Amino acid sequence: MKIKIVSIPVRDQQHALDFYTGVLGFVKKTDIPLGEGNRWLTLVSKQDPEGPELLLEPGPNHFEPAKVFQEELFKAGMPWTQFYVDNIQEEFESLTKSGVEFRMKPTEMGTVIVAMFNDTCGNYIQLVEEK
Repeated sequence: MKIKIVSIPVRDQQHALDFYTGVLGFVKKTDIPLGEGNRWLTLVSKQDPEGPELLLEPGPNHFEPAKVFQEELFKAGMPWTQFYVDNIQEEFESLTKSGVEFRMKPTEMGTVIVAMFNDTCGNYIQLVEEK
């Protein structure tokens, strides 16, 4: 068993694609129209193009419980997922210069340093650097 695709809820797939590729640096892997304006839209890391894919899932637009869950996580300040980075301070500075809004600046927590930002798609994302 292995992880192939992990989804993240987004309300506007094109906006999410622009943010995740243009600002965060992911690369589009799959883009298949599904009808009614929806797409099977996956991204991968530039550093691991054959690795796990991130599905930009329009679920909150079609399934009310998904929308409520996403909204409540955001209100509570809880991240939807985590991305690992080699140097969190460099990522923080680069993303801040790109206009990314951070909820938490790089903070040491035991054996990791974490930061959390707003992905502009209804989610908080946590960055993690292992010490």
